Amino acid sequence: MALAAVLAGAVLAGDLSAASPKERIRAKEAQAQAVLAQVGALDRRFEASVEAWHGAQYDLQVTRKQLVVDRRALRLASVQKDIALARVRARIVSLYESSADNTTLGIFLGATSVSDILDRLDAANQVEAADHQLAVETTAARARYATAVRRTVALERERAAAVSQRDLERRRIGDMLAERQRLLASVQSEVVKLKADEARRQARLAAEAKARLAAEQARLKQEAAARAAAARTAKEAAATPEVSKTPTPTTTTAATTTTQAPPPPTTTAPGAPAPAPAPAPTGPAGPGHPEAATLALRYLGVPYVWGGASPSGFDCSGLVMYVYAQIGISLPHFAAAQYAEGTPVARSDLQPGDLVFFDGLNHVGIYIGDGQFVHAPETGDVVKITALSDFGNAYVGARRL
Repeated sequence: MALAAVLAGAVLAGDLSAASPKERIRAKEAQAQAVLAQVGALDRRFEASVEAWHGAQYDLQVTRKQLVVDRRALRLASVQKDIALARVRARIVSLYESSADNTTLGIFLGATSVSDILDRLDAANQVEAADHQLAVETTAARARYATAVRRTVALERERAAAVSQRDLERRRIGDMLAERQRLLASVQSEVVKLKADEARRQARLAAEAKARLAAEQARLKQEAAARAAAARTAKEAAATPEVSKTPTPTTTTAATTTTQAPPPPTTTAPGAPAPAPAPAPTGPAGPGHPEAATLALRYLGVPYVWGGASPSGFDCSGLVMYVYAQIGISLPHFAAAQYAEGTPVARSDLQPGDLVFFDGLNHVGIYIGDGQFVHAPETGDVVKITALSDFGNAYVGARRL
């Protein structure tokens, strides 16, 4: 968590210069994930705001349709009220302008019986009451529809304001979403670039390591050939018989006597050590198994697979086990058990092919020289070259098989 917090702070500050390539990629991927989460949240908010905007528009449309209905009803009620009032006014005028036959006195005078009088009075009252009731009802109806229109107009204004507010919110969230999407695209582009840079760096490290290991192998072969030649020379010298010492014949003449001197013996300069035969080469050339380092480089780029121990996918101890199996050395598929194999090696004495262990024996790799090793790091990564220094204090120790 502490490392993640440091990387997150570095990303926000725009400073990843002190981070390793792996840390820079992780930091950018973490930033991309964070921005992606923001995009997802904003996308959901944007969708909700769009739906709210649609809802406000729908409510406004319903209100406007209702307003059309209310206004039509108000116009009809106004016409009916005017008709009713006109009939009442006409009735009043008729009462004043009609002949005596249509007046109350006329009703009495024209009636033939009491019953006829009552019937005529009742009919007149009913007509008058009906005209009056119609006028009252149409006036009340017009008032109701006028109130409904005023209420609908107010609701229309309110819902029009809601549409504007929802539209403003929709645009604001949409702008935020577009900005986060642009940032996400930028960060993802940086991640792609960092991964491409790391791939190029890995290719360069692999080429350098292969050249370095090839040169080392050539040097070791030359040294082994020189030792073998020295051993053969010493063996041949030891097998050559010594020259027998015989008396030198003497020839006597009258004048002189000639004696043939023996050849001078081969001697060693005073104080110089006698040459010792060179030891015959035994075991693999050089310390440990540098050929394992060369083999490990073949699997760069193979994806990490939990429990993997084949070129289709490796985990850390599976890679070590697979590489060493190719040179006839059987190892368990367990980093801590691999640490129990071979002999301890000081960090200052590391040679290509040595096993290096980290994280409380939870991780292992194969040293390739120049402070670097090959390993299968973790899920989502591939077999790659990493500097020992990138693991800091997580280094535990090394073994030579």
